[in-house]
Amino acid sequence: MLYKSCVRPSKVIMANFLTLLLLFLIQVFAYGFRYGADGLNMNYYFMTCPFVEPVVKNTVNTALLEDPTLAAALIRMHFHDCFIQGCDGSVLIDSTEDNTAEKDSPGNLSLRGFEVIDAIKEQLEIQCPGVVSCADILAMAARDAVFFAGGPVYDIPKGRKDGRRSKIEDTINLPFPTFNASELIRSFGQRGFSAQEMVVLSGAHTLGVASCGSFKNRLSQVDQTLDTEFAKTLARTCSSGDNAKQPFDATNNDFDNVYFNALLRRNGVLTSDQTLYTSPKTRNFVNAYAFNQAMFFFDFQQAMVKMGLLDVKDNYNGEVRQNCRKIN
Repeated sequence: MLYKSCVRPSKVIMANFLTLLLLFLIQVFAYGFRYGADGLNMNYYFMTCPFVEPVVKNTVNTALLEDPTLAAALIRMHFHDCFIQGCDGSVLIDSTEDNTAEKDSPGNLSLRGFEVIDAIKEQLEIQCPGVVSCADILAMAARDAVFFAGGPVYDIPKGRKDGRRSKIEDTINLPFPTFNASELIRSFGQRGFSAQEMVVLSGAHTLGVASCGSFKNRLSQVDQTLDTEFAKTLARTCSSGDNAKQPFDATNNDFDNVYFNALLRRNGVLTSDQTLYTSPKTRNFVNAYAFNQAMFFFDFQQAMVKMGLLDVKDNYNGEVRQNCRKIN
């Protein structure tokens, strides 16, 4: 009887443990399949490539430790991918003799960081060949770049497939740096974003730089929306040529809300930056994010997740590329 009384509690403990484990797994998969209607979920690679997340994060972190400016580059690349044919990795495809791809359009020639995506893909093809799409790799790399630079931590659903089309003419749909607020609202609205979501996504300019060629139009005439002293700063930058770089804000390698505070001082670099504060349609959003960084972080992560769901491809109209630079 003593032996039985000792065994029974251990069985109860084991049963309770298994019950808790089962409940935990149910919660994990319930959370993971929130986006199941799109064919995407948080745990898409849970069984087929379980180490995908650390591979992406470690490779991104290694690259950004060596060159912190790549954080802005990866986020920008993800945006330029999603805004054209959806988040399908089409911006990664190289041009061929009979096709000029998206990456060779004027608006994409300054994109950088392709080698980071290549490095991730190479590792994943060794661990789990033919499983992880380039579109997912780019989306995860952009997310990890945000966090590395000090921005919000968030997860994204996975399961995107890679597109089979990449044509230079499609990039005409990218918003231009000369757009005013109305044009930006219309451009983003065509992709399903509200004016506030457009403003918060523009906040990605808290990282990175702009080349003189994208803002010198503001210097050729008196621009009432441009602070006089800051205009002199931009002019000095442009004295080195069209390719000279101007940081978007004073902390251009840190993800923060300094960008929005710069707009309040009329220190926006691009026309499409300063118009966010000049226009009454968007000014209140700029004021809110300049005052409340936590609000900016929360809204930014929500908008990034939404952007990552744009026109995702599935097994019917997409594939998993073996090489991110070319269609299978």
